[in-house]
Amino acid sequence: MMPKTFSALICLCLLVTDVDAQVVVANRTIRGKSLISAADLALVDKSMPGGFDNIDEVDGMEARTILYPGQVVRRSDIGPPAVVERNEVVTLYFSNGILTISTEGRALARAGIGDQIRVMNLDSRTTLTGIVTNPGVIRVMP
Repeated sequence: MMPKTFSALICLCLLVTDVDAQVVVANRTIRGKSLISAADLALVDKSMPGGFDNIDEVDGMEARTILYPGQVVRRSDIGPPAVVERNEVVTLYFSNGILTISTEGRALARAGIGDQIRVMNLDSRTTLTGIVTNPGVIRVMP
């Protein structure tokens, strides 16, 4: 015979596992590099680790890969919209205390605000790493 607290715990666990979660899926085929709107998405009763449970989190983001109808939108499939294109001439700046250096560079990839990106300094031809802060502006990391 089981103690009452143990059987109550089993019942509680069974109730928790029966609850279904909702996850965001694509309504139509969404090409990579396309902006995603709420009309492109739907919520379905399904549980998926790494998926979104709110359409508002995905609305306005950019697809990093092709998303097919019914496919769960995972966090790795989307990102902020790109504001820097590959091979675009950008402004590089480095700041350390009162010292600020600014020059031109060439973006070696596409990136959105807050993304880390590799860039080439056009004067020295050195490859650097930086963070996109604004469209066409990259803060070089020390």
